[in-house]
Amino acid sequence: MARFDLYRVPAWPIPLLVDVQADFLTSLSSRVVIPLQSLAETSGPELPRLTPTLVIEDKPYRLLVSEIGAQPVRWLGQPVGNVGQHRDTITAAMDFLFQGF
Repeated sequence: MARFDLYRVPAWPIPLLVDVQADFLTSLSSRVVIPLQSLAETSGPELPRLTPTLVIEDKPYRLLVSEIGAQPVRWLGQPVGNVGQHRDTITAAMDFLFQGF
């Protein structure tokens, strides 16, 4: 498991999760993740600093940073990709959530 790995959990209403936990904490039994929702399925006001849009495999998704949480490693399965190319955007959104800037 690596930071910014992408997981698909088909049984959930929002099936894509991004692992945002530091790589050196792999011995823990859970990972901190942020859901990604298809932009077509989102509603409500656009808050680009808190819920930025990421394009993954040519499809836009909204990163739901305010829905951050921990999930057991055993629930995540194998990663289906990595969104490390969005590192700065994801980190900025988490900074905005936790620090307000």
